[in-house]
Amino acid sequence: QVQVVESGGGLVQPGGSLRLSCAASGSIFSLYAMNWYRQASGKQRELVATITPGGGRNYADSVKGRFTISRDNAKNTVYLDMNSLKPEDTAVYLCNAALGSRGFWGQGTQVTVSS
Repeated sequence: QVQVVESGGGLVQPGGSLRLSCAASGSIFSLYAMNWYRQASGKQRELVATITPGGGRNYADSVKGRFTISRDNAKNTVYLDMNSLKPEDTAVYLCNAALGSRGFWGQGTQVTVSS
């Protein structure tokens, strides 16, 4: 079983920045595709960003140019740097570690963008 733990959420003003972190247990972290999802109240879960084992990145159109996903395999950690935050970015952000058909989820971290 892989344990996934997110951190770094909080309250930020519009235009501000936050860095989310996601730590995953296990010795094969480098083999996982790592994903950040978000779920706003009353809305469906949305895939925000993905980083593959080889370092390839994909982003939702709504965050392109503002969010950056990265990984540090030595620390078993993936990051999501979020800039130019908007109120519509408010959501619970969840980290997912995927290997083949298996996926492991964290509990999520709340991001609130409000003045």
